[in-house]
Amino acid sequence: MAGSKKASGKKATQGPDGSGEETKGEFLPPRPISLRTLGDYLDLSPATISLVLNNAPGVRSIPQETRDRVIAAAKKFDYRPSFFARSLRRRQSFSVGVLVPELSDGYSVLVMNGIEEVLIEEGYFYLTASHRRKADLIEEYPGLLMDRSVEGFIAIDTALQHSLPLPVVAVAAHKPLPGVTRIVLDHGRAAELTLRHLYQLGHRQIAFMRGQTFSSDSDDRWKSLMIVAKELGIEVPPELVVQLQLNLSSPELGYPVVGRLLAAKRPFTALVSYNDIAAIGAIRALRDHGLRVPEDVSVIGFDDIQGAAYHTPSLTTIRQPLNSMGNTAARILLQRLRGLKDYPEEVPVVPELIIRESTLPPNPARMKRR
Repeated sequence: MAGSKKASGKKATQGPDGSGEETKGEFLPPRPISLRTLGDYLDLSPATISLVLNNAPGVRSIPQETRDRVIAAAKKFDYRPSFFARSLRRRQSFSVGVLVPELSDGYSVLVMNGIEEVLIEEGYFYLTASHRRKADLIEEYPGLLMDRSVEGFIAIDTALQHSLPLPVVAVAAHKPLPGVTRIVLDHGRAAELTLRHLYQLGHRQIAFMRGQTFSSDSDDRWKSLMIVAKELGIEVPPELVVQLQLNLSSPELGYPVVGRLLAAKRPFTALVSYNDIAAIGAIRALRDHGLRVPEDVSVIGFDDIQGAAYHTPSLTTIRQPLNSMGNTAARILLQRLRGLKDYPEEVPVVPELIIRESTLPPNPARMKRR
């Protein structure tokens, strides 16, 4: 028969976009599919589909069976709600900026874990800027993040020099600033837990590490330790105080200062480290100088980072609830973004002493040899 064509075995099926594209079996529409097209396919209004996919407050009025159909169809056709359309409609970007000294630092990682938990739960995205404590980057990055439409900031151990035009929550803030909520550890309590633990074990000759000058907690922690040392009658000679200098987030931070302590020839039976990372480096240095921890020298850290419990010996330390601090920072920021007027200027955090293997009473035999 003239003009006749043999059937190809393919079925032309009109899909939700009306394109009539030929497929074997089931039609898959071209990407991307629109909200209206998805509505035509499901025989539902775009508003209903939007409520379901954005989990909006009115979604509970929609039958569960309908919600299941919408979610299944969105998954089938790989439909994603337009982020930009939602942002324009609500005049929100649903994103915040996080300023952090270094992404690999154990302290910052645990705080960011807590921040992330809350932001994911609340449907927010975050942009992270690592400034390496460089003053020019600390000044520049907030503007770059605001250019990307973040709604607010969480600053972790970041030396902000002035207020920002958006809401800010600071974890380990360097100084009070208008418009900034500070999550602040009780350093007085931390110092008391540290020195009373060593004192009760019998230590009187105690060496100290001071934190780097650029670290937000250095001065407060040191002043608090000296207040408690005076109360307990613990002498703190200059020979038993070393200042951390390196800008590192590895155990190398605490390694070289032990050599300076030992070179001073002033006996000590315990070492108070500025943080856990430095404590781990100090323990290695003490061993390299023929001293055992804790049999010859007890070492106590600060922060309770993830590796503290698994080091050998496991580290006695002051626990900051870092994950919880991140949670709190994120929740307060979101409350402020949602119109909370009477937000706190400061949120106190209570530390906890975690006793593990790196502290013991002084070794009487070693003290006699001295």
